[in-house]
Amino acid sequence: MQILISGAGVAGPTLAYWLDRAGHTPIIVERAPAFRTGGYVIDFWGLGYSIAERMGVIDAVRARGYQVQEVRFVRDGGSRASGFPVSVFDRLTKGRFTSLPRGDLARCLYDTIEGRVETRFGDHVTALDDHGDGVTVTLASGATREVDLVIGADGLHSGIRELVFGPEARFERDLGYYVAAFTVPGYAPRDPDVYVTRSWPGRSVSRFALRDGSTLFLFVFTSDHLPDGPPTDDDARRAALSRIFAGSGWECAAILDAMERADDLYLDPVSQIELPRWSQGRVALIGDAAACVSLMAGEGTGLGMTEAYVLAAELVKANGDHTRAFAAYERQLRDFLLAKQKSARNFASSFAPRTRTGLIVRDVVARLMAIPFVADWAMGSSVRDDFVLPDFPETK
Repeated sequence: MQILISGAGVAGPTLAYWLDRAGHTPIIVERAPAFRTGGYVIDFWGLGYSIAERMGVIDAVRARGYQVQEVRFVRDGGSRASGFPVSVFDRLTKGRFTSLPRGDLARCLYDTIEGRVETRFGDHVTALDDHGDGVTVTLASGATREVDLVIGADGLHSGIRELVFGPEARFERDLGYYVAAFTVPGYAPRDPDVYVTRSWPGRSVSRFALRDGSTLFLFVFTSDHLPDGPPTDDDARRAALSRIFAGSGWECAAILDAMERADDLYLDPVSQIELPRWSQGRVALIGDAAACVSLMAGEGTGLGMTEAYVLAAELVKANGDHTRAFAAYERQLRDFLLAKQKSARNFASSFAPRTRTGLIVRDVVARLMAIPFVADWAMGSSVRDDFVLPDFPETK
């Protein structure tokens, strides 16, 4: 089958790899004008790690990754208030754990299909006509394609989902936080391999030193700081962050000054997507487009890879019967993803506790994380994946 995939992030290239392996012809359409690397640093383990092994890219992923040594919470003067060694995660995952920029993971996955799978950068789907025997796809460039299936792997703000299921607001669960991120070169201090965070009630700012000499900054804050909703351009985003974090102490003045040099400023609500179903007719959704678990889950990329892998496997097992494959894909993963979403909602407040009491509790738990049974209690359920990855079926 010819299968158009919207999105060249993490889930899209993963799906394209397994579809290509099964003898289908995937076509990727990506809105960005070129492949995007970088982005905020994600933790990578579990099911996604296993799929990367099966794709033969885990060595490349680990080479691009950082073996973070410590998560450190600091006071205004920079002294350590609390924290824990990242060896906790190594123990919980049996060493199958790394951290790397999200776009770098996507690059490793895309490398497996580059030159094999047609990819149209700088274009996106504007209309779909599912006529029963196939789908006529209209692109922003004016081109049209006749394909057998369309898969939306285009993220939280999925255009495919909006075309087929309706406006995002109908399916978005707001978790009550915003996240902002950017990178700048030449910032000091650096603290290599340490994730450094300063928190106040309802707000936090973190920095992480990247090996190219730049520093990644991540802000998390409660939604009441932006009562009128997210700013719509970079100047307004800079103004909002400056207002929210001005006078906060620690390194905030220097970080906000550095922000003026950033050309990759990201700011978005922290939210989840909850759909009654993940497919309609010949169109299906994977990754954040289908069931975004949010930044708070810490595993969204691996889960998106899992959805891509399972969907491709079910298409093979169903011998191309998309109705049967889509139903089996969702039946296997829906309850698992719903549990991951619930876990992320429960964990959300640890990123930016809303009260001083919450900050104190977080710091106490962080100090105790070096004790194995405390780490198991605090993190075990979120690190563990209650899903067994099936073998990929042999094609006939």
